[in-house]
Amino acid sequence: MKPVFLLSLLFVCACACTKSSTANDDSSGTTDDDLAGPVSRPSGGYGKDGNYTVAKVSFASPTYTGKLVEVFYPKEATGPVPVIFYSHPYGGEESSYNIGLYGFIAKKGYAVVFAPYPTTGVSIDDRYNTLWQSFKKAVANYPNMLDTRKVGFMGHSFGGGASFALGHRAFTQEGWGANGRFLFVMAQWYAHQLTDSMLQSFPANTRLITEVFNDDVTNDHRLAIDIFKNINIPAAEKDYILVKKTELPGYTYTAGHDLPNTRNAYDAYDYYVVYRLLDALADYSFNGNAAAKNTALGNGSAAQVTLPSYNGQALTPLTVTDNPTPLFLQSKYLFPCGSTDNPRKSNCQ
Repeated sequence: MKPVFLLSLLFVCACACTKSSTANDDSSGTTDDDLAGPVSRPSGGYGKDGNYTVAKVSFASPTYTGKLVEVFYPKEATGPVPVIFYSHPYGGEESSYNIGLYGFIAKKGYAVVFAPYPTTGVSIDDRYNTLWQSFKKAVANYPNMLDTRKVGFMGHSFGGGASFALGHRAFTQEGWGANGRFLFVMAQWYAHQLTDSMLQSFPANTRLITEVFNDDVTNDHRLAIDIFKNINIPAAEKDYILVKKTELPGYTYTAGHDLPNTRNAYDAYDYYVVYRLLDALADYSFNGNAAAKNTALGNGSAAQVTLPSYNGQALTPLTVTDNPTPLFLQSKYLFPCGSTDNPRKSNCQ
């Protein structure tokens, strides 16, 4: 199959509603009106909403005509704040697709740059360039808002694969993240513009969370495993995390390709398996908080893997390892690791 056709299929997968969703049953008194399912957002600790007010500025994309690059930031901030550069999944060009995530980041006192790239009509290199030029322009436009000494690169699917090359470029060529840097990659697609020598030259203070979803039928987990195993980040500073679904009476928290997103089913999984870990990873990377490391990169610690309970039934714990192996055949996935469209297919297990 041609890459453009494959990417068109990925657009459908990225935007399709795959989470099970029913009307909220608030009889327990614990459900937030804006979260699907019976489990509420965290009321304390990592993952709890911050106290800042979300503000936003935007500017015209430097390469994608008619589109805006958006920067979400804490309104009360009095100086530059750490910044996370987010690369969205293929087809997720509108910030509304994952607005809950961007709001969470700003409420915690950080900024996040959302940069749309074209779904069709351009090459993969063009999309990478759009992301990069957008991130660079955001930094140039808002030097009093964005502190590039503390930087995270976060991405999902196509954007997850792109985050490694973009992050490496920012860290090694621009010097971003000198006082703290991390990568948080979810449901990773093929990683382009990434050589073995680049994987072996990430700066020593780089941290990594690689997250995959058990019910994902879009992107082969081998894609994530390849990068996780071959990157030079030591085991103590990275974790590979597998998310599994939880079935409760009347509601299923699924672990499909579209986790997290706000458009389809915005629920406790968004908070507990993504926002909570991101919150802790940022605190550890930017502030050196050892307690935060136990949640973000706890190597399977209780603080890291334990999810809340509802009516005596615990949500399925996260599975964490430093030596991941694929659980399913490549034939399960729309984008298998061994495809000729994968520039790193020789690394497939």
